[in-house]
Amino acid sequence: MKFLFERDTWQEVYESLSKNKLRTILTMVGVWWGILLLIGLLGAARGLENSFNRLFGDFATNSVFVWGQSTSKPFKGFQEGRQVQLSLTDAKKVEENVEGIEFVVPRNQNQAQVVRNFLSGSFSLNGDYPLLDQVQKKKLVHGRFINQNDIDNNRKVVVISEEVYKQLFEKDAEMIGEYIQINDMNFKVVGMFQNGNVNMGPTSDMHIPFTTFQQIYNLGDRIGWMMITGKPEYDIAQIEQDAKLLLRNLNRIHPEDNRAFGSFNLGKEFKKVTGFLVGMQFLTWFVGIATLIAGVFAIGNILLITVKERTKEIGVRRALGATPFEIKRQVLVEAVFLTIFSGLLGIISGGLLLMLIDAFFGQGEEAVIVNASVSITVVFIALIILVILGTLIGLIPAFKATSIKPIEALREE
Repeated sequence: MKFLFERDTWQEVYESLSKNKLRTILTMVGVWWGILLLIGLLGAARGLENSFNRLFGDFATNSVFVWGQSTSKPFKGFQEGRQVQLSLTDAKKVEENVEGIEFVVPRNQNQAQVVRNFLSGSFSLNGDYPLLDQVQKKKLVHGRFINQNDIDNNRKVVVISEEVYKQLFEKDAEMIGEYIQINDMNFKVVGMFQNGNVNMGPTSDMHIPFTTFQQIYNLGDRIGWMMITGKPEYDIAQIEQDAKLLLRNLNRIHPEDNRAFGSFNLGKEFKKVTGFLVGMQFLTWFVGIATLIAGVFAIGNILLITVKERTKEIGVRRALGATPFEIKRQVLVEAVFLTIFSGLLGIISGGLLLMLIDAFFGQGEEAVIVNASVSITVVFIALIILVILGTLIGLIPAFKATSIKPIEALREE
């Protein structure tokens, strides 16, 4: 390795490559473009993944929503078209008997007229348990979410969205501890949340304790739908099938009736998107490495031409006592140097490209690509690939150089 620190080695590299500067630069463009493409595409793919995670980061993605519809088959004396009504008992049975379930969250919703002083509006009103904040995290701006004491004591407290606040309160007015009228009943505001960029399920404007909701609407044991969250190691599609089978048995519905229950499997949709992102990253590596290989082959070709042009020089060196190993070593140094130098330029250019992407597409709440970037590990892997490819491709002109016989080289004009 001592020769790498000798001035003569790099002087010779410089003289060799500077004989035809345009040809050398054009050769380096292939590797530069390959690294730029690799860094740019990988960074953009990571930005898309970050954007997706920001959209769904507040949700337990291994979840499915299930609600009752109307039957499509007669069964056990019941006629076709019977409306299926889910209950708290159903939710409890599902949680107790279906393997792999982490949470079951019963929910209810209705439309409500809301009044404060002389301001009013119509908003969606949800009856929920505190558990909802674990599986569908609320971005609380002020105050708190519903707690267990609210459930146990049927408290008339409400958590409102920013949209409700803007319509019922003056700008910068304090809302915590204030009262609003929901369907002519006074509710105390205990929190305010910010609506996310994406909504799963019905729109949520206001949340009150589930037990309070059941009481004021006289629903008893009935629920609108349930959110089922599976444990990470379990397949949410299988959990959905098992839950629906149990619900059919509990509600005396034909085993093959696929219309009785509606559902939306967030886990399946999430896997589709993550699968697309993984495929995109694989395609990026494939395209980037293929482009790198093409660029490195161009370097190999240019070095073959350089060896051909330096035939007489190589003959003189061999005649003066240079060993084949020394000739090979010099050609390999030139190949690896060209490859790494081009790659470093590509990495720097790729970093600048990602900065531009982030500046133009990664700002604000509606950003499509969030924090487009690549890890240091990816950069090191790219450099290692470059060193390996540069060494392998450099062997071709290196062996070509040592195959020249000194006598024939000295006769070369």
